[in-house]
Amino acid sequence: MKITTQYNSIEPFIPSGPNFEASKKLFVELGFEITWENNGYVGFKNNTCQFILQQYDNKRFAENLMVRITVPDLDAYWIELSKKELTKHFKIKLRAPKEFPYGREVQLIDLAGVCWHIAENKK
Repeated sequence: MKITTQYNSIEPFIPSGPNFEASKKLFVELGFEITWENNGYVGFKNNTCQFILQQYDNKRFAENLMVRITVPDLDAYWIELSKKELTKHFKIKLRAPKEFPYGREVQLIDLAGVCWHIAENKK
């Protein structure tokens, strides 16, 4: 028998990589607000999107972790993101909007090596 309760959200624990403070700053620059912080953990939120940044550095794990989030308008997001010059300030990797078999998205590799897939919400 399956569980009938609906799940309301999912909040992954994301590794910070070697520089916890820089990772916190990056996510603030990306438009997330810090909702709480305690002992190497930080809660981030933007609208209904939430995650927990964990002070944890495991390159192999991080480089095999991918997270997909959606935005209302991918092109507008890319323009705003490009103006921030985050690749210079944080040494992250960004890929301009590109079509994939599973949809069009921007890809961002954060300081730990986690690949963030940012796609347009198609409601």
